[in-house]
Amino acid sequence: MSDIKVVKAILVLSWVAGTCWACGCAEGQETQQPPPQQQQPQPQNPQPIEPVDAILERLNKTTSELTSYEAQIEYKYIQPLLESQSLHKGLLFYSRSGSKAALRVNFETRKQDDEKEQKYIEQYVVLDGALLKHPAQQFKGIWLAHLDYQLKTVKYYQLAEPNDPNAPADVFELAGRNLPMLGFTRTKDLKKEFEVSLVEPPKDASAGFIQVHLKVKPNSIYKDDYVSMDFWIDQKLGLPVKAVAVKTEPEPPNGEIQEIKFLNPKVNKGIDANVFALKIPKDFSEPEITPLSKDRTQT
Repeated sequence: MSDIKVVKAILVLSWVAGTCWACGCAEGQETQQPPPQQQQPQPQNPQPIEPVDAILERLNKTTSELTSYEAQIEYKYIQPLLESQSLHKGLLFYSRSGSKAALRVNFETRKQDDEKEQKYIEQYVVLDGALLKHPAQQFKGIWLAHLDYQLKTVKYYQLAEPNDPNAPADVFELAGRNLPMLGFTRTKDLKKEFEVSLVEPPKDASAGFIQVHLKVKPNSIYKDDYVSMDFWIDQKLGLPVKAVAVKTEPEPPNGEIQEIKFLNPKVNKGIDANVFALKIPKDFSEPEITPLSKDRTQT
């Protein structure tokens, strides 16, 4: 995938799900398909099932109160047709103060198929263009900087034009213009694009998790990219712990799969502003710059 699509995949699978966080107990949970449409034996005293609308509204409330977030990140990309997968591990940082926000993902290792995990440094930073330095150009609006330490390259992608200085876009509000921002999207808007349902957990599943299944509607604006999505909510945290998306290409049942987990989260603990500073090593090549108008033709 291209650099811009990597960061969009992270957004669509984490902050699209309302901010996907995982405590250690989220490890080992596998994707569950929606239950078959048939009668299931009911316990004598079944627990009441909370409506999906109430679950999503509570998720909205929890994520709207977020001011900072830091966690280990695992991003897996699976290609069933090629019987191949890659796993990237690293750290994610997010901070919001008023209407201003910053996002940074530092990948540190990569494991390809059965190969040994190796050091593999890539960094993605979403930030105000005013923070980018270049002798021949001024940057306005919101930009994504991608640093590849293997190739020693840096690329800048414009994500948004300049906004009213009194109301700059939050990075997740920005992503929500093109991606299904679950948890930040009102329930009625979400249902315009997806058939939303709760998945009954298997009897041996760990208690305390809710799985939400999203089937893309035929007329959805996401119909060309995704078949379905699933995410798991930790009821104690009130936050998602994992998200999985099945893409439309190649054709089902061989659609590529994106999965993201966040481990050992630190929520609203504060993050030093220096974490988001963009530092380009001296031996890197000159930045490759892609304004928004060009990027629109590539994504």
